[in-house]
Amino acid sequence: MALQHIPPIQCLLTFEAVARLRHAGRAADELCVTPSAVSHRIRQLESHLGIKLFGRSDFNLTADGAVYLANVRTGLAALQAVPNRDATRRTTQLRLAVTPTFSRQMLMPHLELFRNIYPDVELVMQVSIPLLDVTAEQADLEVRYGSGNYADCESRLVLEESVVPACSPSYLNEFGPFTGFRTEAEIAAARLIRSPLEPWSTWFASCGLDHPEPQVGAQFNDLGLVYDAAASGFGVALVRQKLGAQWLESGRLVPLSDRPVPSPLRHYICWQPGTLERWECEAFAEWLVQTLR
Repeated sequence: MALQHIPPIQCLLTFEAVARLRHAGRAADELCVTPSAVSHRIRQLESHLGIKLFGRSDFNLTADGAVYLANVRTGLAALQAVPNRDATRRTTQLRLAVTPTFSRQMLMPHLELFRNIYPDVELVMQVSIPLLDVTAEQADLEVRYGSGNYADCESRLVLEESVVPACSPSYLNEFGPFTGFRTEAEIAAARLIRSPLEPWSTWFASCGLDHPEPQVGAQFNDLGLVYDAAASGFGVALVRQKLGAQWLESGRLVPLSDRPVPSPLRHYICWQPGTLERWECEAFAEWLVQTLR
């Protein structure tokens, strides 16, 4: 068979995923593409073959589509089969250093998708300490939290956020109400939970207040602990809207303002020059940026 008559592999993979999942959105998630890309690939494949693969919008296969699906699955299985696979198969190890709360809240909920796309990549994850650049051992890739422009590595922006003051319902009931938490009197009357990872100066500046960082109050060096402390009634915390979504959406934390402000601190994926020449490192970095974009 002439090569020009073989459909593009991405179209075949998309067809198989849609036929199996019977949903363009779920197929898009599995393939890490947009739903519109899925639709485009299906139309491209139908045009290439000159047949209709799906009969209705619920993704029921046509008779031709069912026959072709069997051929596609046989072909894909043949491509995946490696002689003496059990003896020769090697996983590709990727060492990732990641900050604790980012790992739990932003990375782990999506990690199954990466594993499905790249089953032969074995992730070895270790904790890094935000802002202190402390890691357990050398890593291929590192998620850093800070202001960026790192001199010792290359990087891509992964996640930027806005922050808002928030407290527990019980704290609000006892010490509230607050009307935006923007006046000197309201801020001075509250117990502020401190963290070097989220300075209060960001909020003070947005309120037009020239205040130094608070010197008293509970302090934590992990943002998850900050949010847990606020949910337990320790006081008011400055909460990142995406990283703290679990606390805000569950009602454990109540935002005190409807005017969030951008944080100067962001999450970056970082690596040493040359690292992305390894396909698995480039694949993970690209996947993480696209997933959290």
